[in-house]
Amino acid sequence: MKKIGKKVWIAIAAVVVILIAWSFLKGGKKEEKVSFDTAKVEAANIQTTITATGTIEPVTSVTVGTQVSGIVSHLYVDYNSVVKKGQVIAELDRTNLISELNTAKANLSSAQSTANYELANYNRYKTLYEKGLVSADEYENAQLSYRKAKEQVNTSRESVQKAQTNLGYATITSPIDGVVLSKAVEEGQTVAASFNTPELFTIAKDLTDMRVIADIDEADIGGVKEGQRVSFTVDAFPDDQFEGCVTQVRQQATTESNVVTYEVVISAPNNDLKLKPGLTANVTIFTLEKNGVLAVPAKALRFQPNEAFLQKGQTIVDCEGAHKLWTLEGNTFKAHKVETGTTNGVLTEITGGIAAGTEVLTDFNISGGDMPAMQEQATNPFMPRPRGNNNRGGNNNQQQRR
Repeated sequence: MKKIGKKVWIAIAAVVVILIAWSFLKGGKKEEKVSFDTAKVEAANIQTTITATGTIEPVTSVTVGTQVSGIVSHLYVDYNSVVKKGQVIAELDRTNLISELNTAKANLSSAQSTANYELANYNRYKTLYEKGLVSADEYENAQLSYRKAKEQVNTSRESVQKAQTNLGYATITSPIDGVVLSKAVEEGQTVAASFNTPELFTIAKDLTDMRVIADIDEADIGGVKEGQRVSFTVDAFPDDQFEGCVTQVRQQATTESNVVTYEVVISAPNNDLKLKPGLTANVTIFTLEKNGVLAVPAKALRFQPNEAFLQKGQTIVDCEGAHKLWTLEGNTFKAHKVETGTTNGVLTEITGGIAAGTEVLTDFNISGGDMPAMQEQATNPFMPRPRGNNNRGGNNNQQQRR
């Protein structure tokens, strides 16, 4: 009997332990919570941008050089000098040029004298030939000599004109109204114009009218059009934002290190003269810009309620359509067929199908409960995967308890 009683007590103890363990597991199970993020259908600005870097430069700048060689005898301007069109900005030594002009004039005088003699000689031979006193060959030779003398006069006259022009080139004037940006010579320096034109000055026409030459990657150039709004900053004034617009998209491509870029010209008004030639601009081009249009987060169009998370009494009312937005009305998940417009990947324009101010579902979160089991049930490919213990909140979250 004692042995039997002992076995009974052991059995009772085992049952008690099982009941305690079962109660503990049941009471320790966390309550599952499903919360939904919402967003309003409301007016928003939809923008798409391209970023690039560029260089600021004057819209019009002229490089002033010289077409003749010589020594720079005088400089009348310096960096930042304001000049007017036709103003003398430099002079070359004229000694050799004057000598060349005098030589050309002397050659012209000699050629003219020769031509006068050949004319008189031709007239004599012409008279004698008409009287039959000289042969035709002698007459024609006199005529040919006269023609050659006249051609030499013309050649000498052109040489004089060229020497006078070169002498004029010794006086260098500004071709435009503007500001001297650079000066490449000093007084006493010799410039040689044998093979190319030496550069003496660079003059910018108007520093209040600047532009940015930006290099746009080939992957982005298709979205850039003339007239698009542009904002940019420069390191010299990091707190200032400058505005402009695209004025030209150049067709010539530039390839460097296997990277293809295209130059885009951007206007840069500079009334306060903060922008200086050569500054690097950090450019943002607004390739898409719609302001004040009805829009929702793009992820709202990807939301799909999952039957695995429905509470008792909740239902789903779906509809046909390529684009849908979902609302939670009481215990009903209701789909609304909508028409969409422009999107930038973050916001999508809604052109019809739902009223402004409507709160639509964008995402859901799960916290607590048996997460692995619930995740196995969430197999809808249009539904985001459940995230345990991640109650991110949202706009007017609506919580459903199970």
